[in-house]
Amino acid sequence: MQEKKQTSKTVLNDEAEIVVDDWQILFNGTSLDQWKEFKTDGISDAWRIEGDALVYMPPEDEEHKNHDLVTRQEFTNFVLTLDWKISEAGNSGVFWGISEDEKFGTGYQTGPEIQILDNHKHPDAMVGTNRQAGALYDMVSPSKDVTKPIGEWNTMTISVNHKEQKGSVILNGIETVSFPLANEEWNAMVATSKFAEWDGFGDYTTGKIGLQDHDNKVWFRNIKIKQL
Repeated sequence: MQEKKQTSKTVLNDEAEIVVDDWQILFNGTSLDQWKEFKTDGISDAWRIEGDALVYMPPEDEEHKNHDLVTRQEFTNFVLTLDWKISEAGNSGVFWGISEDEKFGTGYQTGPEIQILDNHKHPDAMVGTNRQAGALYDMVSPSKDVTKPIGEWNTMTISVNHKEQKGSVILNGIETVSFPLANEEWNAMVATSKFAEWDGFGDYTTGKIGLQDHDNKVWFRNIKIKQL
C-alpha cells in the first residue's frame, strides 16, 4: 500500500498569527507584528529588518535607553527555535518569563536568559563558562562550545516545560544545557547566582519572550515557537 504523503499546513488563528504545523511564526523576515519594545506599544528604529533578518543596531545619538524587544503574547510551556549571529565582541540574549509590571525596568529583571556572546572577544566569556554563548546565564554552563565563527549563523532551540519541571538548550544540533524549572533545584541555582536578591527574577511561569538590547549589534531570523 502506498503511504499517504503528509503536507505542511499553514493557517491564520484568531489573532491573524501565522501557524505552520503547530509552529507559531514569531518572525518570518517581513513582519514585526508579534513584537514590541518592553513596556511600550511600538518598536524604535533600533530594530530593523535587513533581508530576511531582524537586526538590532545600537543607536548612536541618544542617552542609554533600553530597547529590549518582547512578544505581544505570553507563553508558559514551549519550544522556541531561532537563528542568531552576533557582532565581534558582542553580547545579547534570549529571555522567557518576562513580566511588564510597572516596577520592572527591563526584561532582564524577571526573565531568565540564554546567552548570546562572542566567546572569544567579549569579557563576559572570561568570567566563567556559565556566561558564554548558550549558557543559562550565570547558572548553567554549556557542556561544550559549539558556536560558529563570528559572522556565521547559529541555530538555537530553547525548551521550557514547567509541567515536567525541566528546560534545555540545543545549539547547532547539540544539546549543550539542561536545567530544572520551578522546583527546589531551580531555587538553589538562583540562590547562588547574581540574581539571588532580585525581586521577581524567574518568578513568572507565564511571561513574554524577549530579545536583548545589550548595546551590541545582533541578528535574528527564523523565529518560531510551539506551545507544549
